[in-house]
Order: sequence, then structure tokens, then C-alpha cells
Amino acid sequence: MKAIYHRANSRGHANHGWLDTHHTFSFANYHNPERMNFGVLRVLNDDVVAGGMGFGEHPHRDMEIISIPLEGKLSHGDNMGNQGIISKGEAQVMSAGTGVVHSEKNADANKPVKFLQIWIIPNRMGVEPRYDQITISKRVPNNFQQVVSPNKDDDGMWIHQDAWMFLANFEKGKAKEYRVQNKNNGVYIFIIEGKIQINNQILEKRDGYGISAADSFIVPKLSDS
Repeated sequence: MKAIYHRANSRGHANHGWLDTHHTFSFANYHNPERMNFGVLRVLNDDVVAGGMGFGEHPHRDMEIISIPLEGKLSHGDNMGNQGIISKGEAQVMSAGTGVVHSEKNADANKPVKFLQIWIIPNRMGVEPRYDQITISKRVPNNFQQVVSPNKDDDGMWIHQDAWMFLANFEKGKAKEYRVQNKNNGVYIFIIEGKIQINNQILEKRDGYGISAADSFIVPKLSDS
């Protein structure tokens, strides 16, 4: 097994007033040649947007873009005609493909919205743009819940890439084996809350850990906060 550890406080950071954001990988004004991506995982942004503020209409193309709210409500709109609000317990995916214009804004004027913004490089360019949204709130504790896969008929949402994404909520003292979906893939773990251990590495809130050349590993939960 090979591994790379990204401590939470090693991430790029920018505070624009309306947006307080941390970048695991190079993004916007944060550039680190050693932190460009992990395989096809190109962007992992940990965003906090002030009440009533947000990202106005802007274009993207040839990227799989996933948003997962952690707290608050996120309002989405795009030129494909999709309009809606996603909250904690939901997730959205947008295949930008040949080009899409969209906006992501805080739907609450008084409270911040906190969400993860994730970009995955697709394996097909120039596809027809697409949007999907799911509910993920009914999770089975101490297990991995599939949120994204390359297969249209699988649980969760699908993307144009041989990549999977899971969420898990473990109780303190519980452990679960994760088996790599494709032997040619690595796995990137991001800790939202709490503390876990993989091999000899302790991972805490907002730490990242990339693993390659492994078929499986055990994830034990050490603490809840």
C-alpha cells in the first residue's frame, strides 16, 4: 500500500468575506504543483457561503461536478432548466460536457451554507450536459453508502468516469473493511468529522488521505468529535 497524507491545515485557504473556502488541491489563486489532483479527483473544496450570497452564473465544460451540503441550503440553477434547493442529506451532480452555465447560491439569507464541491475529470469529453439530484439522508450506520458510480443502474448518481464515491457514518469503536471497487484505482478519504485510523495513520476532521496499490483496508472510528 502507498499513501499520501494531507493534513487539514495544509490546504489552500481563501476568505473573500462572502466565501470562506479551503482547497485540498490547487484551485483559483492556490497553486501547489504537488497538490494538483489525486488520479481523476481534481477538486475538493470545503466551502462556507454567507447568507444570501453565492456563485453567480458562470460556465463549465468537460467536468463532473458534485456538490454535497453539510449544513444549510444550497440553491441551484442552470441553463438546462434545472432549478431547486439541496440541503444536508442530499447531493447533486452536473456533467458539464459540451458546456453549461449554472449558479450555486445560499438559499437562506440569514445562515451560512457549508458544502463540499468536488470535481472529477471525465473519461469522455463533449458529452451532453446533465443534472441529477438525490436524497442520501437515510444512511445505514457503520457502513458505506454509495453516492456516485460509473453505472446508471447502481445506487446513487452516475458520472462519466470509472470512479465511485461513498459516505459513511461510523460510531465510536466500530470498524468496517472497504474493498477497492477497481484494482487499478486509488482511494481518497476525506474526514468530515471525528477521528479514524488507517494502518498507523490517525486522520482527524478535514484531513485527507490518498491510498493506492491496495485491494482493501479497515476503517476504525476512534472518536465522534
